[in-house]
Formats: sequence, structure tokens, C-alpha cells
Amino acid sequence: MTSASELTDHTGYWMRMVSNAVSQEFARKVSGEDVTVAEWAFIRALYDLEQTPPSVLAERMGMTKGAISKLAERLVAKGLVERAESQQDKRAHSLSLTTEGRAKIPVLASLADKNDAEFFGVLTKEEHEALDRILRVLAKRRELKATPVD
Repeated sequence: MTSASELTDHTGYWMRMVSNAVSQEFARKVSGEDVTVAEWAFIRALYDLEQTPPSVLAERMGMTKGAISKLAERLVAKGLVERAESQQDKRAHSLSLTTEGRAKIPVLASLADKNDAEFFGVLTKEEHEALDRILRVLAKRRELKATPVD
């Protein structure tokens, strides 16, 4: 019989365990505001932008146009995002936050901040900074650009 490494021998195992715990708790928090994590990422990406074509948002978030369209539909239905037709090309449109959507951003950002503080508060300041730095280096070197939404 050949030997096989244990699940717990892999860094990816520990990263996934931590990531799942952080994500699940954040999903629980934002669900109280009637949004999903993916919807939060979408409206946060729109927060700093004027009217934006879905294709620009898809590129910015590293998502497909189809995924952006589905999220946009849900957020339009919730009254958080509005769609405006282009005056030059009736097939084209842009997306922007509604007043309600814009007002929700600080509330959701506060929940994200709280979630991070609660979860990573067990680390020293130095440990937290080191973890953050290492994860950013990994993302940069692996050229990871897609917004994590699930």
C-alpha cells in the first residue's frame, strides 16, 4: 500500500477551513440586510463609479458578463441598482446604485469590518499584518484578480 499525505498536511486545507469560516459568518451577517456576499461585492464595486456598462464591471470584478447580468437583475429587483439605456445605442445600458443601494454600502462595509475584527482579532497586530501581506503577495504572484464572491 502506498502512503498518502494527510489532508491536514496541506496549506490549502487550512486556508479553505479559515476562508469558509470567515465567509459563512459574513454571509450570515449580510443576509440580515437582504443581500448575498456576491451582491455586496457587486454593489461595492459600483459604489466608486458613475453609470457603468456591465462589461466594464465584469472586467473590473473578473467575472463573466453573464454572471454580472444575473447579479444586476437581482439587484434591480431589490431596488439597489438601476439600469439606464444608452441614448446612442438602445441595446447598450449602464448600471448605477440607487439612493437605497448607495445608503446600504456603509452598513454592509461596517458588517465586513466587524466580521474581520471578530475573526482575525485573535491574532496579534503583527500576525494579522503578516497574514495580510502574505495573502496579497500570493494573489499578486499568481495574478489572481477575480473578486471572490462564493
